[in-house]
Amino acid sequence: MSRYATEFTKEGYIKYISHLDMMRLFKRAFKKADISLKHSQGYNPHPKIGVAQPLSLGYLSTGEILEFETVESIPTNLIKHKLAEQMPSGIKILNCNLLPETGKTLAALADAAEYKIMIPENKLSTAALDKIVTRFLGQDQIPVKKIQRKSGKETEINIKPMIRKLETTTIDNNIIMTTLLDSGSKSNLSPELLLTAFLTFSSIACNREDMEVMRTKIYFSKN
Repeated sequence: MSRYATEFTKEGYIKYISHLDMMRLFKRAFKKADISLKHSQGYNPHPKIGVAQPLSLGYLSTGEILEFETVESIPTNLIKHKLAEQMPSGIKILNCNLLPETGKTLAALADAAEYKIMIPENKLSTAALDKIVTRFLGQDQIPVKKIQRKSGKETEINIKPMIRKLETTTIDNNIIMTTLLDSGSKSNLSPELLLTAFLTFSSIACNREDMEVMRTKIYFSKN
């Protein structure tokens, strides 16, 4: 038995594939590639495979990470090659690395994630944006209303402590936002909540469907 992590992209129309469908895609890919996944024990065994952090529908990514366990030890370059042969357009296998056989899962160690957000057709200068960001982050609190998944109730939360970095620039009248947000089991901030708060604060008018969100990297704690 061996544990691995493979990094892959999610670009183009494949961004509209849901998390569950992505998991089905990879399970089929392993089967076609003749790579046997280890299964859990018990009444309802399932393949030991999962992503470090599920990606929201419609998001792009240049650094998704899939963790899995195989029945037999397989060279990492061979896994990368076999999986790459099974991938549809939009998913590129970047690498494959061996993980320690024991220890916490990458999902449990996930701590933060970096995103690039494109807000189109805005004529604010970079200097003007810098001032807005400074005032935005300078607030004592950044309140946002959030729907609780289990109860369905709307509550107000302060997202300021969850924003680790926020920078903006302009390219061809598009706002390019780079942000590092809490992304783990202990604390997690969706880019959607950040966008809601920032656009409201700055009075920038833009349709959500015209924006593009890309996750570029996931960071992990050492414990």
